[in-house]
Amino acid sequence: MPKELLIFDCDGVLVDSEIIAEKVLRECLDAWLPDLHAEDELRQALGMTTAAILDKLARRSVHDLPQDALRHIERTIDARLATDLQAIERVAETIEGLGLPLAIVSNSGRQRITISLECTGLSQCLGGVPLFTAEQVERPKPAPDVYQLAARSLECSPQDCLVVEDSVAGVTAAHAAGMTVIGFIGASHIEAGHDRRLEQAGAWHVMADMRELASLVKRWREQRRSVAKE
Repeated sequence: MPKELLIFDCDGVLVDSEIIAEKVLRECLDAWLPDLHAEDELRQALGMTTAAILDKLARRSVHDLPQDALRHIERTIDARLATDLQAIERVAETIEGLGLPLAIVSNSGRQRITISLECTGLSQCLGGVPLFTAEQVERPKPAPDVYQLAARSLECSPQDCLVVEDSVAGVTAAHAAGMTVIGFIGASHIEAGHDRRLEQAGAWHVMADMRELASLVKRWREQRRSVAKE
């Protein structure tokens, strides 16, 4: 069989960070762009980079963002992550039991991911895992660029990659790159109906608990072997 690779998004998949980032963004945007309903706008922007979110909303508002808006938000998020962030429940033991090569592909910056892994203790099992971020490509998720970069860099065909993603943008990106995607809805920011949105974006299966991952990986591998025999 060809080399197989299991790829994790970080925010909302490895760490329960989206709820923290959303709160910071909502607080700032309510103050800076009061003519927009920040909570509704952010719900539609899940998985996008902070810079892309600010650019999108600034064009929709009659108000101007502060010059240092992005820097202020990123520093505030980093500070709250350092004190409040938790790993997704059971993710460490799940990863350790899988026995597959791993990678992380994220729209967050390398520094943010490093902070997240260290303060949750996940760096112990993921510290040496290859990491690819939107900083390395021209177009972030929902474009497939960062997933394509990961596959090229690790010399792995897209069809041999299984991805775990929580956002429509992330599922769209991995699916467009030719990878099989599992949608994850177990983080605390996920709302009712999100499973359907992930399926519509191209998710092969959707899971709500990391304990489901091992059986889905086994099913994916069995399907691949069955196709290879035909």
